Amino acid sequence: MTESKTHKGAKTKAAGKGGKTEVPLSKGRRLDAITANGDRATEIERSGAPGQLEKAARRLKSSEATKKVLKVPQSDMDAAATAMRAVGVSGTVENISGTKSRKVRAPKK
Repeated sequence: MTESKTHKGAKTKAAGKGGKTEVPLSKGRRLDAITANGDRATEIERSGAPGQLEKAARRLKSSEATKKVLKVPQSDMDAAATAMRAVGVSGTVENISGTKSRKVRAPKK
């Protein structure tokens, strides 16, 4: 399935100047975007399906970036925060445009 314009634009904006998109991870997975200095990893998930949100959170967890951002439509922000907690990754959930954000802290083990 081809990538939507919204997804591609959000991915490019998240990478920033000099950053990379479609960064390879282990097991054949790919991270949507990482900044040039590698400190901020971004994953965009537009479907809102709980399983897909958890997959995106797992991709963020396996990235080595210190800041992890999951971008979703505003209506899916609660579900995305829940998915990040379920996977055990701390980071930020933002809406696609970046006007709203929410910090998520993974539960202690």
